[in-house]
Amino acid sequence: MSTVASPEHAVADGDPDGAPPIRVLWVAKGLGPGGMERLLVHQAAAGDRERFDYHAAYVVDRPNSVVPELEGLGVPVHRLDGRLGPLGWGRALRRLVLEHRIDVVHLHSPAVAAVARPALRSLHHRPAVMTTEHNSWDCYSWPTRLINVTTYPLDDARLAVSQDAIDSVPRPLRGRSEVLVHGIDLTGAAELLPRASAIRAEVRRELGITPDAPVVIVVANHRREKGWDVLIEAAQHVRRNVPGAVILGVGHGGLENVHRTRIAQLDLGATVRLLGFRSDVDRLMVASDVFALGSRQEGLPVAVMEAMALGLPVVAPRVGGLPLAVEHGASGLLVAPEDPVELGDALGSVLADQVLRAQLADGALGASSAFDVRRAVQTIESHYSRLATGADRARGGESRDRH
Repeated sequence: MSTVASPEHAVADGDPDGAPPIRVLWVAKGLGPGGMERLLVHQAAAGDRERFDYHAAYVVDRPNSVVPELEGLGVPVHRLDGRLGPLGWGRALRRLVLEHRIDVVHLHSPAVAAVARPALRSLHHRPAVMTTEHNSWDCYSWPTRLINVTTYPLDDARLAVSQDAIDSVPRPLRGRSEVLVHGIDLTGAAELLPRASAIRAEVRRELGITPDAPVVIVVANHRREKGWDVLIEAAQHVRRNVPGAVILGVGHGGLENVHRTRIAQLDLGATVRLLGFRSDVDRLMVASDVFALGSRQEGLPVAVMEAMALGLPVVAPRVGGLPLAVEHGASGLLVAPEDPVELGDALGSVLADQVLRAQLADGALGASSAFDVRRAVQTIESHYSRLATGADRARGGESRDRH
């Protein structure tokens, strides 16, 4: 998948001092519409394209992928055919790294990392390898955990989206791990907020929601760890305590039909509306009053950062990196995990109390300044620079001595 960089994202020949750009390859299992994928888009938009030449690769095709967005930002995207099995796509990854003389490979999936680490390690001129943990190991299957235990020491550097993600790793493997609060592009939210009233009215008309109805938005795919079953049970309490409230669900996944069936069983069709995949999540957030999650495990969800940047208070379980982003009583309410009664009551209290909701909304908007993607990208790129220099020394400087 080749692409032509747009002028504002054109890749230069390197640093002004004449050094070639550091070539970085992001590798993910898939590039569907998830939080990790959004982080890559934000990094592509905010990265230093004179010093870094970014590429992306993925193993599994997924619908509604961010591939066009990455390509539009000047990032070439390469498909490693997952149908070939781990050995097949592992060989394809090796060829890709050698062909493009990659300096740093940044892995963004535990299953992919487990295969990529040994595949890259055996290269004579090998790149530095960096991994980001986007979630707790509790979310991973036992085979994935086992093979990661074996290959984890092959990383040259490691980031995690929360301390909880690090703490979930077996203790002997936690070395060289650093927590980094990843960020988002705050300019998009800043551009929407002045038009919030008009957007809110427009979206509510489109969805058939009255102007004064209390609206909760949930952005989460339908996987067990996202706790949609908990949210659906909590919706019963919301309906009872706040008549007329609507819960909008954005996301897709293997359990979606199961959740639709449960909603019908509980006669919650007028309260919980599952919208599937949407490309206009920001508009839906502007039309809502509260952002909610029912997660059993989390890293630091991109959707939470996006919601707070749009001034939405967050009601969510106290798991993973959520307490890092949401201050209880200041920018949202945190509840015990897997407790639909407490979650429903918390949502009801925020929806029913306009003063509390306004206070939490102000707190969320103020706290969102900490999520500026530029800070995170500067940290990540400093790691790339350090790793590329170290890899040069290990390989006698051959990799980047290209001109």
